[in-house]
Amino acid sequence: MEGSLISKAYIVSGMPQVLLAPDQSPAWGRLRAAYQALAEDIQQQQADLILYYSTQWLSILGYTFQADPKPEWVHVDQNWHELGSIPYQFLIDTDFAASYAAEVDQLGYKTRLINYRGFPIDTGTIVAQKLLNPNNRLPAAIVSCNMYSEKEETTRIGQAAARALQKSGKKAVAVLVSNLSNRFHIEKIDPRQDKVSSRKDDEWNRKILDMLGAGDVEDVAQTVREFARQANGDQKFKGMWWLNGLLGQTNQFEGHIHGYEPVWGAGAALVALTPTAPVVARPLESTLGSEEGSQAEMVEELTDFERVTRPVVQPSSQLVIPAPVMRKAPPVMPASPLPDYEIVSKTSAEPVGTYPHARRYGDLLFLSGIGPRKHGTKDIPGIVFDAQRKVVSYDIRVQTQSVIDNIKKILEEAGSSLEKVIDVQAFLTNMAQDFPGYNEVYNEAFKHIRPTRTTVEVGALPTPIAVEFKVIARP
Repeated sequence: MEGSLISKAYIVSGMPQVLLAPDQSPAWGRLRAAYQALAEDIQQQQADLILYYSTQWLSILGYTFQADPKPEWVHVDQNWHELGSIPYQFLIDTDFAASYAAEVDQLGYKTRLINYRGFPIDTGTIVAQKLLNPNNRLPAAIVSCNMYSEKEETTRIGQAAARALQKSGKKAVAVLVSNLSNRFHIEKIDPRQDKVSSRKDDEWNRKILDMLGAGDVEDVAQTVREFARQANGDQKFKGMWWLNGLLGQTNQFEGHIHGYEPVWGAGAALVALTPTAPVVARPLESTLGSEEGSQAEMVEELTDFERVTRPVVQPSSQLVIPAPVMRKAPPVMPASPLPDYEIVSKTSAEPVGTYPHARRYGDLLFLSGIGPRKHGTKDIPGIVFDAQRKVVSYDIRVQTQSVIDNIKKILEEAGSSLEKVIDVQAFLTNMAQDFPGYNEVYNEAFKHIRPTRTTVEVGALPTPIAVEFKVIARP
């Protein structure tokens, strides 16, 4: 639609069975076929990017935004690892990620842009991308789902996405990756006999789908809390609040239900929503409100639900019910947020897991465990392997010096230095044999700095190294 920030919105299930095992269950196969119809629909959309919000990418403090231009990895779902691995590659609109993060930052929430190799993308987003946008025709944008956010906050995050689209002059396809009910079978089942885990969940799922089929996005958002309570909604089904905020909090849509099936007991649906009026952004000022207002809105919403689901009982003439007194709390100015961001070194050895080299929080730098490996290779200084790549010998002095060199590089890239180290935890795999050599090199590097130190022996380290340091420093 001309003048609309969103060309089309979709609600999809991100269960890996639909991607990796559609032949194991008729229900899963039908969802896979419905996904194909959505993919063809997206191919017809004149959009600049595909915007994902997945209930499987959880954050605890604030919101995280994928900012790696071309994240590429091989993913295995932690719950369904027996289904196999999923290689993936995304093309990320990093400019929009930065713009979106800036809009959320203006709301006072903590934000992080993630840009380092190997940072995990969640199963749900990967499944949606592989089935909806497999060739990266549309660059993607991905925002995390804060597991503790409530209605007002989550709605604002959706509104912030609309403002970021407006400022960037871009149009998006929006994809909410979320199940409806999310109650799984707790025992192994025959996939061919899969069904929604309870009749009550199924009834509530169908009520929600009736409203979505009518295009009533705002009405669904108003029933989220009761649905989540009654049907164990996926992450309380809060993704609908995000989608409703993004789409303008209206019922001006045409809805089409492409599929609704069980996946291991959960209610999985594929829904398309077409705007019947342009989706526009709400100004920042009109979206701000107090937390008290949010709580009052919650009470009002639950009260409205009770009005339409419970019989009305008239009080007797002798009973007087006083009107509630609402007192407005004085405004509280938010404290200035402490610096909080990740540091990924371009010259030290790459992390072997999903963590940065360091993280600054407030006036401290916290380094991850740092070993002696060299940047850009898997080489470990001072080590000799046999033909089966078993360790024959190693030089603890060479390894310790390489650890200190790596720490120095990371600190300098973070604007700090070795002289600002205040605490060291050292891990040795052979205390009796290696402590003298390690201590000799350590003393040479830190004799004038004198940080606190703890040295412990461990059974093994993740790679065949003999020493690792964990450091805290001042920026």
